[in-house]
Amino acid sequence: MTVEIVIAAENIVGESVVWDDRSNTLYWVDIINQKIHSYVPATRAHKTWRTADLVTSIGLREDGGAIVGFKKQLMLWNYDECFVPLAEIEPESPDNRLNEGVVGPDGAFWVGTMQNNINADGTPKDITASTGRLYRCTPDGSVASVSEDKFGITNTFVWTDDGRLITADTLENALYSYRVNGSGGTLSDRKTILKDFDQGLPDGSCQDSEGYIWNCRVVGGSCVARLSPDGVVERVVELPCSWPTSCTFGGPDLKTLYVTSARFTMDSTHLMEFPQEGALMAVDTGFTGVLANRFG
Repeated sequence: MTVEIVIAAENIVGESVVWDDRSNTLYWVDIINQKIHSYVPATRAHKTWRTADLVTSIGLREDGGAIVGFKKQLMLWNYDECFVPLAEIEPESPDNRLNEGVVGPDGAFWVGTMQNNINADGTPKDITASTGRLYRCTPDGSVASVSEDKFGITNTFVWTDDGRLITADTLENALYSYRVNGSGGTLSDRKTILKDFDQGLPDGSCQDSEGYIWNCRVVGGSCVARLSPDGVVERVVELPCSWPTSCTFGGPDLKTLYVTSARFTMDSTHLMEFPQEGALMAVDTGFTGVLANRFG
């Protein structure tokens, strides 16, 4: 498969990449650099917006704007300089922050928390406990926990055709499948579908039109793994970066897999030798993706 470095973005932690099919634009965040990025493949136009806090995730809204996750808050955004508060997650847990966030097929924003692993100066901070939880935020700003399970680092939200949610705990090197129950979205019947895969750790994921999951393998994994909903790895696509973080299918035909990456924890010697760390990549996979869900 052909892999192209689209933008040498030097993202410290590029994440949450999503394709807007209405504007043919790619959006993603750089958590530590506190930036939202956009990229238009047709013109190669690349734009960034600065944020006032750690920016952790982004999803599309049905009304044309976006929903954005920050350190503790979810906000509405219309691609300008203004962010409108919608909800706060875990205000009673100051040591936790938001991480992965994805709009589900129900039109709600599903988001996970984790113990904050970033110091005030942007350097790594050790995680000492698995304190992350999974939540669901509806368009009226109501937030509900969907599971009592605890996570080290919450990542990946993919919904299968048979009504299950695939999610991951990066620290446990595990992907799980849950049954989604009713309109409230509570989770049950957890099954471990992939554990201790030997290339890196699981980060963000997306889905193709055949129902397979494309999972970025961070922390030295240097690849994206394509696996079935029951966890069978069908193929591995090697990448020219060691920390791929998030992926989505984009382009007018949804045939290009866009992948963000990170350079978090990497020293200057490594980055001198491998300056592509933190880049946005495009992969010609031969597969077709599915449209992103929209909030609301």
